[in-house]
Amino acid sequence: MSINPTLMRVTERIINRSETARGQYLEKMRAAVADGPRRAHLTCGNQAHAYAAMGSDKNSMATTRGPNLGIVTAFNDMLSAHQPYETYPALIREVARQNGGTAQVAGGVPAMCDGVTQGQAGMELSLFSRDTIALAAGIALSHNTFDAAVYLGVCDKIVPGLIIAAATFGFIPAVFLPAGPMPSGIPNDEKAKVRQDFAIGACDRDALMAAEMASYHSPGTCTFYGTANTNQMLMEFMGLHLPGSSFVNPNTPLRDALTAYGAKRAMQITNLGNDFRPAYDILDAKAFVNGLVGLMATGGSTNLVLHLPAMARAAGVILELEDFDDLSSVIPLMAKVYPNGLADVNHFHAAGGLGYMIGQLLDAGLLHDDVKTIIGDGMDLYRREPKLIDGELTFVDGANETLNDKILRPASDPFQKTGGLKHLTGNLGTGKIARR
Repeated sequence: MSINPTLMRVTERIINRSETARGQYLEKMRAAVADGPRRAHLTCGNQAHAYAAMGSDKNSMATTRGPNLGIVTAFNDMLSAHQPYETYPALIREVARQNGGTAQVAGGVPAMCDGVTQGQAGMELSLFSRDTIALAAGIALSHNTFDAAVYLGVCDKIVPGLIIAAATFGFIPAVFLPAGPMPSGIPNDEKAKVRQDFAIGACDRDALMAAEMASYHSPGTCTFYGTANTNQMLMEFMGLHLPGSSFVNPNTPLRDALTAYGAKRAMQITNLGNDFRPAYDILDAKAFVNGLVGLMATGGSTNLVLHLPAMARAAGVILELEDFDDLSSVIPLMAKVYPNGLADVNHFHAAGGLGYMIGQLLDAGLLHDDVKTIIGDGMDLYRREPKLIDGELTFVDGANETLNDKILRPASDPFQKTGGLKHLTGNLGTGKIARR
């Protein structure tokens, strides 16, 4: 299928607009790659400081050429979405050892939840936290002891901040490992009914609290399709997740197998091997356009209109509001997930999920296939879904048709023909910043 002309026109416009910024970025990244593995430039004293606490891994880090993974984690157990990350570093370290390498927690980044701070003074820090996260991740990676970075983050500002850091340190590979959504709680319409009853005095605060706790009830992302789950979709559409991994529930054998495989894959794509995939090669204009397509097709969070340009700019790609508007005019809305419907992300995943959607968009010429990803070349690989077969992780062909057309529809018969975002103009317009 040939590429949709509007998709191609927007992509070419972004490439042309970004020529200077992207060129400068690539020059910087390629110069860093040409210097070779960063650890080679550390003095013996530098390295001794970095390896001192690594116990049995210390000698191999100092004397062998096995890759060393840097883990940047947003773990805390105040956010349900990030609580599963508590056990990830130990698993990643063990996988690294089994495959001739090592792994270290490079650093932690803050992770706040708008669901907790809404209506509170803490909400004033929410947007600022994105750049704090980018800075914290940058400080973690500044030690230059890592051959690839593994990023553990999910929610609203965390993934955008981590992407800014991944692009800044784009001369090494970046693999994002999701934690997955919590299992479904009470239905969204039932929760909404309790909230309405409370508002009119038909139930008391104990009933309201019980309903809320039954909805937000366990580790994992909130199950509605807000910014957190939109971020997870985005990482899959941009080739930084493993295929089909975004919406696998936490603390399941499949989730653990995907985490282990992702760590192993991060080791395979360093500059020490034969399949080097630095982040700057993945984070190009076509990858960001694919992310925009995913945003429209899934009916994702409009917060990404704010974050995607900042994420792209870190990689020398310049996105404008007109790009969102033009793509929205040709990308069909294929999903209805709460708050755009009654289903949650678990239902969406069960109906065929991102693999089905990516396949449909590719077949319709509405997605770039000629991109690099952490798993290989081309988005066609993301039609697949992960399965545990006899205890082994295997990627199999995903659904060829929707398994629930009330939640997920083909590109040829969508819920609506456009993505739903529109750039409005008027006397409160967009300011332009002069570029030098």
